[in-house]
Amino acid sequence: MTKKDYYEILNVDRTASDEEIKKSYRTIAMQCHPDKNPGNKKAEEQFKEAAEAYEVLSDRQKREIYDHYGHEGLNSTGFRGFSGFDDIFSHFSNIFDDVFGYGNARGKSHSSASAGSDLRYDLKISFLDAAFGLTTTIDLDKSAVCHKCNGTGASPGSSPETCRTCKGRGQVIQSSGFFTISSTCPHCNGYGKFISKPCDNCRGMGKEQVSKTVQLKIPAGVETGSRLRLRGEGEAGYQGGSDGDLYVFLYVEEHEFFTRSGDDIICRVPVSFVNAALGGTIEVPTLQGKEKLKIPRGTQNGKTFRLKGKGISHVRGYGHGDQIIEVFVQIPTVLSKKQEELLAEFEKLNQANQ
Repeated sequence: MTKKDYYEILNVDRTASDEEIKKSYRTIAMQCHPDKNPGNKKAEEQFKEAAEAYEVLSDRQKREIYDHYGHEGLNSTGFRGFSGFDDIFSHFSNIFDDVFGYGNARGKSHSSASAGSDLRYDLKISFLDAAFGLTTTIDLDKSAVCHKCNGTGASPGSSPETCRTCKGRGQVIQSSGFFTISSTCPHCNGYGKFISKPCDNCRGMGKEQVSKTVQLKIPAGVETGSRLRLRGEGEAGYQGGSDGDLYVFLYVEEHEFFTRSGDDIICRVPVSFVNAALGGTIEVPTLQGKEKLKIPRGTQNGKTFRLKGKGISHVRGYGHGDQIIEVFVQIPTVLSKKQEELLAEFEKLNQANQ
């Protein structure tokens, strides 16, 4: 089933600001919340769609991928949306806290580990590099654990302190009659701890921006749209959490002579009309060098030949594709008088034999 456009779900333009997206989502979420629509499957589905759309469009990296490559682009990064109603709320707690300013009573612990964000890198390579593979390097600007405070965010010699306002819960609870509302602690911003003496290098963030050169091994046989995953080369995790991953999307340049169809390569080579008529042997360029190709008598324009195993390596297995050669018969455009006489004689003989 074709998925709906996320911008249509939230009733916003593709140029909508973060605040416009948040405002629209807030309205839909309040209208379709299951607590306000018990047993209403349509409202439940709208609530689910809005939550998924907001998770993508409120995330700068996911939104950029979606804008350029749609749902298929998100799928290639591992995003699959929400698989069920329980899954909605496992994702929704963070979204709800972001949009409405309060969430569940557990809060966010400043000392709890969280994984770093994934990164995307687009890399253009040549046709031959895609065919044979290569090892190269790419330069990244990314976050890393602060070298001075080792990620704590606190100045060396000090450490984060438990928030006195929320007692480390990250949430404060207010009661009004029969209702209790849990909201983000205004003192520690929901982390449960605060830093009285921030690290002067990272200003309490626990991370710093660095430039890094990463080695990348590209296997033979990749093509445009192939994605490579480098584990741990994304943004730094928080408080000991694992680093995100780096996804490298490949774009293969066109070749001046070869084109590709799956693991086969295709080329067109010229053959003189004499060789086409009488037969002969020609040299054909391949990825591995020149190969001799026998042209049989009476070869017609557009005839194709196949060189087994002279194509692209199978990227997920052994062996290679084939090289398909299409010949086109060259007709001379400039003839000497002698050539014209011989061709005219040839035509007379040809007619006499019919």
